[in-house]
Amino acid sequence: MLKIKNILISQPKPEEGIKSPYLDIAAKYDVNVVFRPFIKVEGYTLNEFSKQKLDIPNYSAIVFVARTGVDQFFRLAKEGKVKIVPEMKYFCLNESFAFYIQKYIKFRKRKIFSAPTGRLNELFAMIEKNANEKFLFILPQTGNEEVDKFLEKSKINYDRAIMYRSVNNEFGRSEKFNYDMVIFFSPLGVQSLLKSFPKFEQGEIYFGCLGASAAQAIRDAGFRVDLEVPNPQFSSMTLAVEDFIQKNQKGSKK
Repeated sequence: MLKIKNILISQPKPEEGIKSPYLDIAAKYDVNVVFRPFIKVEGYTLNEFSKQKLDIPNYSAIVFVARTGVDQFFRLAKEGKVKIVPEMKYFCLNESFAFYIQKYIKFRKRKIFSAPTGRLNELFAMIEKNANEKFLFILPQTGNEEVDKFLEKSKINYDRAIMYRSVNNEFGRSEKFNYDMVIFFSPLGVQSLLKSFPKFEQGEIYFGCLGASAAQAIRDAGFRVDLEVPNPQFSSMTLAVEDFIQKNQKGSKK
């Protein structure tokens, strides 16, 4: 059993002042955690967004499932000279998104809602309790699997607004790939890894992923999935990773 010493989290490094549970795991289990996204975000141009023929003031509630969506929404609104009414409501995946919105609006004058523990099912429950609103979901070009499933079943009044896309963030020639565990968050991350390293061999490296689509992409590429979340035991990636490392360290001592 390969002992985990270096973990690659394929997400951007948390901004200064924002606490990450991955860093808590690193300190607790004496492992090195590196934040290095396989993909990067590219915002839609105003012209691209305009082709969707969505009039933002016609909606009474905006839904953010990623902080990237917050930045792209307010950027496009500013570029398009859209006047956002004070009565607009905002539904956010977690509390940090809710506070982040203060970068663009005055918090006390707006109605902002966030899921208590940052889970999508909690966000969906809040949305359905406010079913009288007209919702605009801010999403990436590739969509969001869980959001799509919710919208297919829900009877709320909504539209999707595609405002950004993910593109490859390839590894440079000088970048070393010496990780014992890699955590993926989308199929695009798997594709980006293969583009950077066409002859990549997984060997003993552990692959973890969030979501069924990312897991399928790993398998389709001929690799092994060692940790898939959500699972019957964990819905949180950080909790699942901590459990995996704990068991790995115990197994390595045998």
